[in-house]
Amino acid sequence: MKQRVLTMTRYLLRSLALSWTGIIYLLLTLVYWLVFFPPQQKTPDSDNYIVIIGVFGPAMTFLVALSLTTLANQAYNYPLVVRLASRVEYLTAVLLATLLFSTTLQLLLAVLALISGPDLTLSHIAEIPPIWLAPNILAAVLAMHASDFVTAGWSRVYIFGVLAIFLLGQSSGNSVSGWFANALENIGEIFWQQNWVFMGNQFTKVADWLTGDGTNKLGGLFGFVFWPFRAMVEAVSRGFFTPSEALAPAIILLYATILFLLAADFFATKDLSLIE
Repeated sequence: MKQRVLTMTRYLLRSLALSWTGIIYLLLTLVYWLVFFPPQQKTPDSDNYIVIIGVFGPAMTFLVALSLTTLANQAYNYPLVVRLASRVEYLTAVLLATLLFSTTLQLLLAVLALISGPDLTLSHIAEIPPIWLAPNILAAVLAMHASDFVTAGWSRVYIFGVLAIFLLGQSSGNSVSGWFANALENIGEIFWQQNWVFMGNQFTKVADWLTGDGTNKLGGLFGFVFWPFRAMVEAVSRGFFTPSEALAPAIILLYATILFLLAADFFATKDLSLIE
């Protein structure tokens, strides 16, 4: 199995690297370097260096994953798929090719940014691998769920819909919570008009709670999902990780593992319809 996965990974990497898409991604990396790390002036301090390149990694990984899933979904790859013992091997090869290509571009950017760049200490260098790799892996898996290659039915709608709910929940301000509280009060009034006193009381209580401290509590609950990302940025800005913040990359990898298992299940059980 290992040999088959590595062979398909090399095939996908070579196909992308020798295509116009791969050249465009290389040019985008150079443009990003010239914009954020112009060689004629000194690069920002090491903290900004880590964060700026850390943002580039997931963005580039997402784009590369979309390109490779499109390439893997072509009909001329069908002879490869039918010879595999499991479709998951094909999906794993796509993931590995994505990470290798995008990480290579990220490392190229990191090397170029060291021209007139900051002096990285040993502690900063030790922090870089988990800070950069964990979000890259998560971005690659999310891109798979967004592609036609993995999507089974409405699967991507469900997954990204849940993410949108959590994003809205953690960033909801007084206007959103106020609108929702008014809607609940209106529903409660409807129940009151129908003499359903118990249901009317419950909706009214929830509306009162939202207009009080409910908004902050809900924001904290929804925001907990995104805590690892905030923890890493805060730790890099501060210059050190607390014991709890050190777990942030591992939690992101846990998210990626769960999503990859879902992607593998979708891909293994869907009706495979490759594009001509």
